[in-house]
Amino acid sequence: MTSARKGAALALLAATQLLLIMDTAIINVALPSVGDDLGSGSAGLSWVANAYLITFGGLLLLGGRTADLLGHRRLYLTGLGLLAAASAAGGIAGTAGELIAARAVQGVGAALAAAAAFALLLNLFPDGPDRHRALGAFAAMGGLGGVTGTVLGGVLTDLLGWRSTFWLNVLLALVLGLLALRVLNGGTRSAQSGFDLGGALTATGGLGLVAYALVGAGEAGWTSPRTLVAGGAGLLLLAAFAVVESRVARPLVPPAVLRRPALRDANILSALAQMALFPMFFLVSLYLQSVLGQSPLTGGLGLLPLSLAVVAVAPQTGRLIFRIGLGSTMTLGFGLLFVGMVWLALALAADGTFLSTVLAPSLVLGVALPLVMVTTNVAATAEAAPEETGLASGLINTSQQFGSVLGLAVLVAVATAAGGSSAAAQTAGFRSALLAGAAFAALATLLSVRLRLPVPAMASPRQDRTGGAVE
Repeated sequence: MTSARKGAALALLAATQLLLIMDTAIINVALPSVGDDLGSGSAGLSWVANAYLITFGGLLLLGGRTADLLGHRRLYLTGLGLLAAASAAGGIAGTAGELIAARAVQGVGAALAAAAAFALLLNLFPDGPDRHRALGAFAAMGGLGGVTGTVLGGVLTDLLGWRSTFWLNVLLALVLGLLALRVLNGGTRSAQSGFDLGGALTATGGLGLVAYALVGAGEAGWTSPRTLVAGGAGLLLLAAFAVVESRVARPLVPPAVLRRPALRDANILSALAQMALFPMFFLVSLYLQSVLGQSPLTGGLGLLPLSLAVVAVAPQTGRLIFRIGLGSTMTLGFGLLFVGMVWLALALAADGTFLSTVLAPSLVLGVALPLVMVTTNVAATAEAAPEETGLASGLINTSQQFGSVLGLAVLVAVATAAGGSSAAAQTAGFRSALLAGAAFAALATLLSVRLRLPVPAMASPRQDRTGGAVE
């Protein structure tokens, strides 16, 4: 593949990342309008968002492994097609139930597309500086996607109504699918035959039930029967998955893969990073709106400086890795994440302003985000063989998604328990939640020092300049 075509493929895959992250954020802004139009209460509205998160998180691992077996481009196009069809169904939904069902199918399509897109990137750029730069582009689009979704959600909902946010998904997914047919090679599928049906069912069911328990914990409580039953059943299914994987000939996740220290530890670190970062976006937006009295659109724009910092730093992350090493870059990123979270927590004030409370620490967090995302992705995927790229993609995406869901559930619970109805009480709750997020960052900083990294991740810029076939 020529360098120009590789660049076009990277742009396409990065745009896919932007779309999927944007889709997570855009619906949150439109939810009040959805409730007014469909007559849904707060419980129903929460599940418009939660249905997407559950299926997205539950199917990432299965999607990644299926991409290895069936072909990465094939599953990528299938995921985009499913996302477009479900978005169209959401755009014409007449009841809250229909919309929730559409959002659940959207999550299925997003999981397939996300896992396949990441695997395509890993195949396109072998481990080394080229992959570091490509992962930097992914991180930049992820950082930009959250703010773009918030801003676009406000603009489209105000001008064209909430249904327009779903039709935007249809348009973008179709455009990406058509471009993929021209840019991405068909490639080959894995040489392995057979499919681990027992592993697929237990893993998907277990992850889905755990995700259901986590997203429902903030609404029903951590000790509610629904949360305990769903969480317990999910953990039992995951335990059954572990037993199945040790006994079948071709497991969905070979136990030997999970015994790789760098892969295992990098996935844990990636989850910890999202446990701090994902809730931070949500909490800052709430603080700007509920305490400082800003509109949803203005609150979303308040996160724009952070996203611009991500976009500026992400492309330079590969160069920094080469200069000081992957481990040092990772520890620096988690250290900055800790500093930024603590600074932001202590800066919050009931009578503050955006400039005096959020701006400066958010820029530190904007520098930290690509450093931790790129380095953990590099470490988690460096040892993946070509036939394991989908599996590596599914594992790291699952870690990030569940880190996001778990972090949001925990930090929102902390904010609620420590807060109240007044501006001062709400600020105190947000401060406590951000300090809890800082504790996750501190733990990750300590663990990153102990991480044993694979040698190939430290390849020089003169190595690994040729790309593999894109599947």
